This record gives sequence, structure tokens and C-alpha cells, in this order.
Amino acid sequence: MKKIDSNSYKVEKAAKLNTIPTFEDFGKSDKKLKKYLEKIRIELGEFQDVMYAHDKYSVLICLQGMDTAGKDSLIREVFKDFNVRGVQVHSFKVPTELERSHDYLWRHYIALPQKGKFGVFNRTHYENVLVTRVHPSYILGEHIPGIHSVEDIDEKFWEDRFRQINDFELHLAQNGTIIFKFFLHLSKEEQRQRLLRRLEKKDKNWKFSAGDLKERALWDSYQECYEEAINKTSKTHAPWFVIPADNKEAARVIVAEILLQELAKYTDVVEPELDEKTKANIEEYKKQLESE
Repeated sequence: MKKIDSNSYKVEKAAKLNTIPTFEDFGKSDKKLKKYLEKIRIELGEFQDVMYAHDKYSVLICLQGMDTAGKDSLIREVFKDFNVRGVQVHSFKVPTELERSHDYLWRHYIALPQKGKFGVFNRTHYENVLVTRVHPSYILGEHIPGIHSVEDIDEKFWEDRFRQINDFELHLAQNGTIIFKFFLHLSKEEQRQRLLRRLEKKDKNWKFSAGDLKERALWDSYQECYEEAINKTSKTHAPWFVIPADNKEAARVIVAEILLQELAKYTDVVEPELDEKTKANIEEYKKQLESE
């Protein structure tokens, strides 16, 4: 299979989502794409093992996308060959009462991966400039000083949020967190088909909610908010990648390949050497064990 160029998915200039393809298959069958993914995820798992021993970096992977974009299955398939101690997944739903009693970044901050580990955010701090922008009344539940009604939520409020998010991510990057942000770019028609399958298959029914259709009706508003958020927060230290998501197998391969290519740039991530005393006594330690 032709090597994927991670830069072709990276947002480095203003992106227009309606001009970016939502489908890719590289001319390969699902079976071949699955086989290719198996190879990449083993290499990713090996990198994580070394990163764990190196103990200087952590990796934060942020996944965003419309309902049915394939976030859950992507997490399951891409990280299947990781040591379970090496990856932590957090799915952020409607904030709890405790979470609402703190600022909107608090629950994300306390879920960050420790050094040596991968952290995956299934929905992220970006919900605070996406869902809340489409439904600004949700902001009132945050009890922010000076915000008494929806009318108080002006353009400056959102500009401040983008700045706060950029500052948050810069702080993380400067302290050893490698950040990836993936937008799973799904077409409206593919979402319709996936929602229908949820209704038709008994083992998928539990995933469906009438609220899915209410949010689908706001598709255009969400696309506008995603586009603005991506363009205002894609930075060198925390880039956005727009991933065609109509084909789940290809989307998983693209995400995994981007991770592998970008992480390979961190050539300082190597296994630590043994201390001099241990090195000098290796043969003696071997003899002790072999003589038992």
C-alpha cells in the first residue's frame, strides 16, 4: 500500500470542510486495510513501550466528530496491541454536578496521561466551543461571573475560550505532552445510513437516541463551529488532522499511520541505559540465576 503522507491531512492553513473529501479507501479492500492496520498498531505499541521506559513524554490524542463518526471503534482497533498499562481512554459526556462546579477545563486536566502513557479523549475540551456554541444556553449552567443570560455570551466570550484552549495546549506541549487532534470528517449521508443501521440492528438499538435526530437537524451549525474551532486552534505544537471518516477501515489506518509518522520524529525517545554498576555486574547476575 502507498505510504500515507500525514501532512496531507494536517491543517496548516484555513480549512474549508465542505471542500475536504469524507471518503477514502486507497483502492484497497477492507481486508487489506485491516491487515495494514495490524502492522502499524504493533509498531505503535512498541513505541509506547519505549516511551514508557524513557519516561519524559506523554501523548494526548483528541478525537472529535459528529455522532456515528466512528470514534469508539477507532479507539478499539488502533490501540488493540498496546500494553493495557500504556493507554488510558476517557469519554467525556454531559458534565456532572461536580465538574460544573469547576472551570470547564478542570475535568480534562485531571484526566491527562502521565509521562510514558498515551491518553485518548473521546470527545474533548472542544465540546466547550462546539456543543455549547450551538446550544449557548448550556453555558448558563457553568455559573460564570458576568454571564446572566444568553445575550451576555458575545463574540469576545468565544474568542477568549479559543485563547484559553490554545494556552492550555501550549502549556501541555511545553511540559512534555505530544498532542494530536483528529476530526473524523463524516458526510451527512453516511451519518444517515449509520443511524438507520442502528435502528435496524437489534444489537445496535441501544446506541440510538431521539436526541441524535435533533442534533442532526443542526448539522450545518455544527460544521460551521467545527471549521472555526479547527482553524483557530490548529498549531504547530497541537495540530488538527481532518480524517475522511465515511470508510471506517481507512480512517483507522490514516490515524494510526499519522501517529506513527509523527512520533518517529521524536528521536530522543530511547530506552534508558543500565547504570554502570549493573552493567559491570551483568555476568555475575547471570551466573547467580543460572546456578539456582
